[in-house]
Amino acid sequence: QMQLVESGGGLVQAGDSLRLSCNATSGRTFSTYAMGWFRQPPGKEREFLAVIAWSGHSVKYADSMRGRGTISRDNAKNMAYLQINSLKPEDTAVYFCAASPGYSWHPRDFDTWGQGTQVTVSS
Repeated sequence: QMQLVESGGGLVQAGDSLRLSCNATSGRTFSTYAMGWFRQPPGKEREFLAVIAWSGHSVKYADSMRGRGTISRDNAKNMAYLQINSLKPEDTAVYFCAASPGYSWHPRDFDTWGQGTQVTVSS
């Protein structure tokens, strides 16, 4: 079974940029799955941020990421990424990557999740 491990989180200043990484380990064929990024701010529900199709040719962003976030993937390395620029304190959350057999942005369609990485943005 494929496992996902996020990295790249930490404490940053408002206005900084961050690149989150998601490493998919063995099990299923990473390149056949859409990859998504979600986050869960303190005391709030998990929210969709971005998704990229298995081929990388289709992407979709939440309004919160449009213009600031870039999702990408490297199928040869079994990696997915989320670059976020101009970070704001309200971006503070636990960030998760997830895999879906279909191209979707609904959490219920993602059947494999990482453990999350904390991002804290100070003002």
